[in-house]
Order: sequence, then C-alpha cells, then structure tokens
Amino acid sequence: MTVNHGVLGSSPSWGAKNHKKMKNSAILLSICILFLSSCAQQSSKQTETTSKYYVAAYVWPSCHDEELSRSLIWHDGTGEWEVIRKGNKRFPEHYQPRQPLWGYEMDDDPQVVEKWIDVATDHGVNVFIYDWYWYNEAPFLENALNNGFLKAKNNEKMQFYIMWANHDVYRSFFNVNLYKDETAMLWDAHVDWKSYKILVERVINQYFKRPNYFKIDGKPVFSVFDTNKLLESFGGMEETCKALDYFRDEVKKAGFPGLHLQWDQAWGSMMSKERAAQFSKKIDSLGFNSFAMYNMGGFNEDYLVYGANALRILERMDSALSVPVFPCVSSGWDDTPRFPDKKGNKIVHYNNTPESFAMLLLKAKQYVDRHPEQPKLIIVNAWNEWVEGSYLLPDMLNGFGYLEAVKDVIVDGKYDKYFIRRR
Repeated sequence: MTVNHGVLGSSPSWGAKNHKKMKNSAILLSICILFLSSCAQQSSKQTETTSKYYVAAYVWPSCHDEELSRSLIWHDGTGEWEVIRKGNKRFPEHYQPRQPLWGYEMDDDPQVVEKWIDVATDHGVNVFIYDWYWYNEAPFLENALNNGFLKAKNNEKMQFYIMWANHDVYRSFFNVNLYKDETAMLWDAHVDWKSYKILVERVINQYFKRPNYFKIDGKPVFSVFDTNKLLESFGGMEETCKALDYFRDEVKKAGFPGLHLQWDQAWGSMMSKERAAQFSKKIDSLGFNSFAMYNMGGFNEDYLVYGANALRILERMDSALSVPVFPCVSSGWDDTPRFPDKKGNKIVHYNNTPESFAMLLLKAKQYVDRHPEQPKLIIVNAWNEWVEGSYLLPDMLNGFGYLEAVKDVIVDGKYDKYFIRRR
C-alpha cells in the first residue's frame, strides 16, 4: 500500500506535452496554499470548541445483491462491484481499477456498516445521506439502508437522511459492459399521484420516525435530486406545489412540526446574476428550505481549479438564494468504469490528494462559521462512490488519508500539517 504524504502530494504526469499544464498547476498550487494558509491562521484564532458540525457524506447503495438489480443490471451477485473491478487505465498513472483497503464489502451487511459507522464517527463524519430510488411504485437499492444501516447495532451513533435520486436510468448507465451503447430507457423516474402518495407514506413511516433521522428545527430533511423531473411529473409549478404541500401536511399529521425540503443540484455552475435570481424565485415558489449539491460545481481536471471554481459558485449561490446554502466538498471525480470512451480531460487527476481535499474542507468550515443562523452542515461527496472515484473510505493508494483530513480539519482543528512553511 502506498500512502501519499507531504504538501498536496505529487501529481501524475502524462509526459512532455503536459509539462506546461503541470507548471501552471504548480503556480496555482502555491497561490492557493498561501491564500488558504492565511485563512487558516485567522480561523484558528476563533473559538470553535462549542460549535457542532455536521459532516454528511452521501452513501451510494449499489454494492450488494438484490433480485431486481441482479436480473437487470449486475448479474454476478456483487452489485456494482462487478463494474468497479473492471475499471481500466486511460493513461499510465491512472488509478484504475480502484482498490478498497477493506476489500469488496457488501453495503447491505450490518457488520460492514457497523465498521463504517465506527470509523466515520471517529473521524468526524456523523451523518449519512442515503441515495434512495423509487421506480414503478417500488423502491430500488433500498436494502443497503434497510438491511445494512438500520440493522447495524451501533446505528444510533450516526444520523441519516434520504436524498431521493429521482433521475431516469438508461440501460448502459449502470453497466456498460452488459448493455454496451444501448440508449433505451431502463427506468423512468416519473411519478403520478398514486405512486407519489405511496412514496410519501413509506418515507414518513419507515424513516422519518426513526430517532436518528436527521432533522432541522425538528423537521425531517428530505433532499430531492431532480426537481425538474418532479415538475415534469406533475405537469408544472401549480400541481407540483400541491404535491409538496400534500407531503408537508402528511408530515405534520405524523407529529412533526413540518418538512425540511432540500434542493439537491447534481452539478453547480456559475450562473449570471439574472439567472441566479430566477433560480432563487423557483426555489422560493416551490417552498424549498435549503440548497445543496451532490458534486461541488465548476468541474476541472485539476482538483485545485475545480475547488477554486466551486468556491466562487458557492459564494454566488449564497448571495442569490434566500434559503440556507450548505457547502459540498467532493473528494474527486473519475467515473471511467461506466464510460469506456471517456478520456483524461473529463476526470479529476491533477492535485487530487487528501491534502487538497483538506484545504477545501477548511474553506467549507469557514463558510458555515460565517453563517451562524444556519446549521453547521457540510456535505461530502462521497462516502463510497467507488465507481465515480469519490469516496472517504480507505483505499490502497491513500489509506485513511481522506478520513484523517476530516478529523484534522473538523474535529481537531489541525491545519499546520497542510501548509508549506517558508522562512
């Protein structure tokens, strides 16, 4: 096992043709380090011991065997591990296939999840956000939550909430090795009123009533991945508002003060002020209570540029929206196992290290500290998105590096180890 240490690690090189890009990255790296160092020194003067931080990591529940997924997507009985193990290099230093330090564990095994919970909470991750699917009036990939997390003997140590991943699924998306380039729809995420009411009853009774379900002001948090799909399902703003009001009423009938709806954006982009204002009006009209992202916005193959772009997008959203904006920090992005033709410029591969991640995590912490009126919630993509190269779980390249970064920044407030000292 190779574990990267030092300041922001070393980046893989593609040879002479990328020398200029690497030189520019090094200059940018130095600027970022000096800037973040001054921010860290300022932050360290503040008293944070009484503050409660919530670090919530997305859980992608695909690595287990279910009857439906085995029959339609992953035939070998190990869920998406079938695809992850077939990841292949696109350039010499490309880290594929990804190698979990603990092996190819099943995410619906309560003993596995007990270990996850212990290591997560020991390092400052105290909320899991479970991706949750609903197709054809029935759940999909729900066993990771039901059989794994909820049957883990220590699950009371960890809070959780649901992100309704209401997006369409095409045949080749989850297993390109099986379906090749087939573009036919496997599942349409459209819901009608009948299906929607079943969904609402299920999540309230099966999850919201759990004592460790994550709540803000006593209101269970429910995140929606594709609000445009929801609008499409109900035929526009008016009927969608009725559907969300129905959800709120049912939550109140169940004894809660209300429902906290979280708008979850797949990827963020730098909106113009005019477009951001329109977006804010849409969020307010639907009655959403907060905004978050599944991946931090501003993608770039250089993690430092990616992070700088994400910070600008965060500030734009913060200034434009009337609801709380919760920062998202992604640990990386490499979904090549799903896409055989994807090249290196479509994934993150420069400066993608635990040390770089720690710097962005620090910026997210400083952001929530500047917003005492909202919960100190920081979202991380992700806990176990192996197929997308974004995870906190230990692997054979970085060991526990990403988890240690969370503990250093959030729990212990140790920033010095991540900065270059110049005389």
